[in-house]
Amino acid sequence: MKKKLTYADAGVDIDKADNLVESIKQIAKQTRRTGVMGEIGGFGGLFSLNTNTMESPVLVSSTDGVGTKLKIAFLMDCHDTVGIDLVAMCVNDIAVQGARPLFFLDYLATGKLKSETVTDIIKGVGEGCIQADCALIGGETAEMPGFYRDNEYDLAGFAVGLVDNPKIVDGSEIRPGHQIIGIASSGLHSNGFSLVRKICFDVLGLTVDSHVPELGKTLGEELIIPTRIYSETIQHLVRDLPIQGLAHITGGGIMDNIIRVIPQACGITINKGSWEIPPIFGFLQAAGNVDEKEMMRTFNNGIGLVAVVPEENAQDVLNRLGGSGEKAWVIGEVTKTRKNARSRVQLV
Repeated sequence: MKKKLTYADAGVDIDKADNLVESIKQIAKQTRRTGVMGEIGGFGGLFSLNTNTMESPVLVSSTDGVGTKLKIAFLMDCHDTVGIDLVAMCVNDIAVQGARPLFFLDYLATGKLKSETVTDIIKGVGEGCIQADCALIGGETAEMPGFYRDNEYDLAGFAVGLVDNPKIVDGSEIRPGHQIIGIASSGLHSNGFSLVRKICFDVLGLTVDSHVPELGKTLGEELIIPTRIYSETIQHLVRDLPIQGLAHITGGGIMDNIIRVIPQACGITINKGSWEIPPIFGFLQAAGNVDEKEMMRTFNNGIGLVAVVPEENAQDVLNRLGGSGEKAWVIGEVTKTRKNARSRVQLV
């Protein structure tokens, strides 16, 4: 053919991507912390470790995405909070092992780069990093024409934290009689949205602009609320109190996540009605005729983080959480597993 083709003719605008990097650099600067070397734009992010105060330093890492909650952002054309979700899903997973988050990287892929949308997304990532006290040190923005639908994208994140080996929270010291303390979520967080969308859009025929009296706001306003980041709360707890186990209540809900940190010889009892359940969960359960156990293994039901502590320390932990502005309740206890028990999780 006579015309000289360029990458832009194929749908990839290199100049726009280069300009976006400059905007992202400014966002990343707001997240800088001790250890960051250089700035965004190199082939890899650099971070200098200071382990002088640790006996046996251990790196902890996690990777995750936002899932189909992104569909809500697309429908609302609201992109400045899903970055917070992305950071939260990664840093909460490393924080529950006692690690302090150090740095974060993101991956954003879309069919056609829209500068305003990408900037809003990265602003959210930056805000999440500020909340988690970790640095945004790199990432990748991929323009992939023909691969994604118009105005849609996908996100993935990667976080690294540091903990001293003797201070890893691994649940190994959990015993029957230990108390299970639930810490409030901000709502749905970033799990169960395939079921949420089926109930709200397919069953009820609602839109993100529909006002829902039970919620006191539009459906979209409720669903887009970002995931809570618990890393600082966790650091304050493990520094001063005997926290034997921590669980991030994410995919799998209350039923499947707490048991992940409980020794095999133990089970748990969860006391129904022992904490405040936000209205969104009752709304979804009633509208979708969802079984109680299905709710508990799909959603966080108002509990975003769980701490397992000795009974004699439970009140001190509750006082500390309340003093820092967290809502928390004793929601159950660790039990001795019955011989041939079919389930290690009991709802009572």
